Amino acid sequence: MDKFTVLTGVAAPLPIRNVDTDMIIPKQFLKTIKRTGLGKSLFYEMRYDPETGNELPEFVLNKPQYRKATILVAGENFGCGSSREHAPWALLDFGIRCVVAPDFADIFYNNCFQNGILPIKLPQSEVDKLMDDAERGANATLTVDLEKQEIRGPDGGVIKFDIDPFRKHCLLNGLDNIGLTLEKSKAISSFETSTSTSRPWL
Repeated sequence: MDKFTVLTGVAAPLPIRNVDTDMIIPKQFLKTIKRTGLGKSLFYEMRYDPETGNELPEFVLNKPQYRKATILVAGENFGCGSSREHAPWALLDFGIRCVVAPDFADIFYNNCFQNGILPIKLPQSEVDKLMDDAERGANATLTVDLEKQEIRGPDGGVIKFDIDPFRKHCLLNGLDNIGLTLEKSKAISSFETSTSTSRPWL
């Protein structure tokens, strides 16, 4: 998993409440277990015309200034619905490394951390400020500093955010559950060796 330290990039505004995981990545794209290739289907039903398959120019991520957005500023209850891990996979494959919202569905929130995405919860008033910044298009550049736990806006304003210390440690060091286990590989090997010696019948 890639480390998350400081992210500077364009923020795309998505002021929609209750964006569920089926909106993020519809069910027909869940047949794969690969984490790559899902970005083109992110927000599929909002991004594409159902009859022609062509992009809908009015959707935010289809606009030229937001095509390379790495931050998403969203409405409350983001990631609700079914517990598909494909949702953070699709966001990450598109290039989104950080989602800011007033709150998130619990399972989606946890899945973000396991996939190197930083979900930031902020009061609605502060999300509104960042949403206003994001409306500036190509000038909507934000800097998210995980170590300092702050978001710096295009005008120099700073918004602080809270994060669980353990999750912060994992993101800063690029550790998912597998990475955390591998950190203890020596202790695991030592235990297996001693167990084989003391309990050869196992």
